[in-house]
Amino acid sequence: MAKVTAGRDELGKFAPKFAELNDDVLFGQVWEREDKLSARDRSIVTVTALMASGILDSSLQFHIKNAKNHGVTKEEMSEILTHAAFYAGWPKAWAAFRMAKEVYEG
Repeated sequence: MAKVTAGRDELGKFAPKFAELNDDVLFGQVWEREDKLSARDRSIVTVTALMASGILDSSLQFHIKNAKNHGVTKEEMSEILTHAAFYAGWPKAWAAFRMAKEVYEG
């Protein structure tokens, strides 16, 4: 995975510690543990967790793109979101599907 600098880019001067934790710990140390869970599987978990939590903004879109870049196919993403819809809620799934459609067909 390419080095993530979103924390520093967006919040580096305002919240430097949060930016450091975001870029170096979450997207550095945690995502680097591919011997424990592949980046593909981490992407699936992250997309599902964001959708279930109602985080239906650019964070979800980023992670749908990330999932695609880590090999999650359009068909798999469709199945993931359909399955999660029964647990997370139908309106959340609709919003996630709109983003996924844009990412996979855009």
